[in-house]
This record gives sequence, structure tokens and C-alpha cells, in this order.
Amino acid sequence: MRPRDLTLSQLELFVRIADAGSLSAAARQLQLTPAAASAALKRLESAFGARLVERSTRSMRLTAEGELLRDHARRALGDIDDARALLGAGRETLSGDIHLAAPSDLGRGALSAMLDHFIEQHPGVRLALYVSDTLQDLVRERVDLAVRYGELPDSSLVARRLHVTRRVVVASPEYVARHGAPQQPSDLTRHNCIALYRSGRPHLAWRFERGGVDTTVRVQGNRLAYDGALVRQWVLQGLGIATKARLDVVDDLHAGRLVELLTDWRGEDFPLHAMLPAGRHMPLRVRRLLDFLGERCAQIEPDALPGG
Repeated sequence: MRPRDLTLSQLELFVRIADAGSLSAAARQLQLTPAAASAALKRLESAFGARLVERSTRSMRLTAEGELLRDHARRALGDIDDARALLGAGRETLSGDIHLAAPSDLGRGALSAMLDHFIEQHPGVRLALYVSDTLQDLVRERVDLAVRYGELPDSSLVARRLHVTRRVVVASPEYVARHGAPQQPSDLTRHNCIALYRSGRPHLAWRFERGGVDTTVRVQGNRLAYDGALVRQWVLQGLGIATKARLDVVDDLHAGRLVELLTDWRGEDFPLHAMLPAGRHMPLRVRRLLDFLGERCAQIEPDALPGG
């Protein structure tokens, strides 16, 4: 078999093997027997005259030649998917999987509502949503798109800014009734402050600005979490004070479940980005989702939740 005689199914199998890191897992995904998948992989290696995968008793990894084929195969399969979408039924018809990563609060709240509308418009799309406040390795974990707060952490990623919110200090009315409300940032040192881990470290240095003057307060408390949704839950229970992206708690503020503190001071601006690996082919369905999120986020009033 020559490379030009390859079929799309063979390329798809190889990409699945590369993503799963397992021949048997890729075979299950495509409803093949492990023997059939192994034979297909051997035919690919024979066609290209190169070893594509290094096998061991416990794992397999791509060779340099395998990584090159994986990247080209992804682009080829993506181009075919795009053509199907553009030609289907005389109009753009999106289908296929989108793997999306998002912060815990945002993924369960504002972003979830946006995604509901996108899927209603494109019922052929199947969404896999990873909700976590830990940054994923977008290449290794096969994430097509990640929505994250903060600045771009890695030069191997490209980003599109979707929105800018800001950090606000919040507590429950019950907490304020028991412990009082801080009147200036330095008062936070006398309160139980609940913090989120950011980049592996607890975020205990809270920054504020008023009248062009910046101040940073180092807080402390008896609860830390890697999950922003858990931080919010603890604050709603009246267990302490936290700083949160206002976009994540605006419903709680409107409903009176939380109150904003230190309103004379401005917390840090907190940009929201969509990120993806540089150089990766972006299927049409992912491009359309990125454009959709950009349009929806452009409609958000400053520090408000998007409607409908």
C-alpha cells in the first residue's frame, strides 16, 4: 500500500491511537477489534516506511515520524469535516465532538447557558465540557478550546479575549451580620478569608486600587480550595470572605445571597480568554463556537451576566 492509497478511516484510527495513547482504546472508540486495529497500524507503518509508534508492555508513544503524521492527519480530517459541514443539505451543518475546558463557576453558570443555545442551534454537535480550575495541557488532554480567566500563561497557546470582568470581595449577609464588614482593605487581615489556588499557589495577596493608588493586602483564613465553585459554596454558607470574578457571582449579588464589600475600592481586572494550541487545525465547528462565544460575550454589559 502506498501513502496515496490511504483511507480516511485509517487516518482517523491513527489519530485516535495518538490521542488515546492506547491501541485498544482507539479500537473500542471505532468499534474495531484490537487485532484489526493493530493490523491497520502495521499497514500504515509499511505504507510510510517508518515506525510511527513505540510500543512497550504498558504504554505506547508516537515517534517523531508519528507526531508528524498525526498533525497532518488531523488537518486532513478537519478539512474533510469542514467540507461536509459547508456542503451538507445546501447549508452549513455542524457535527462532531468539541472538547471544551472551563473554570468551575463559569462552566456551571454563564458559560453553560451560552453552550445550551449553541447546541440548540447545532444539534449535530456533541460537547464534552471539562470543568476545572486547574489548567489543562491542551495538547495532551485533547482539548479543542479552553476558556480561562487571566493572562495567557503559555507562549505555545493563542488566545482571543472574550470579556473583561473584575474581582470583587464578597460575603454572605449572615457573615456580615456576625463579623461586620471591612471598611478598607487592611481590615481584611482581621477576617477569615477563603482563597483559591492559582498556578499551584494559594491566592492570598489581594490587590485593590482607588484614586490611582494601588494597595495589596495579604490575607489568611482556614479554608483553601483548588475549585472556585467550592470557594463560592463556602462563602454562601457564611464561612468567610472571598474575592471572585464578578461575572461568576452576579446572580448571587442580585438575589441577595451575597453582598459586595469594599465597594469604594476596585479589584483587579480579570480578562476572560478562549485559548487553543498554536498551529493546530481548528475544525469549523470549533471556529463557529469560538465566534459564538465572542458574540455572546460582546453583549455582556460591564460586570453583568449575559442574558438568554
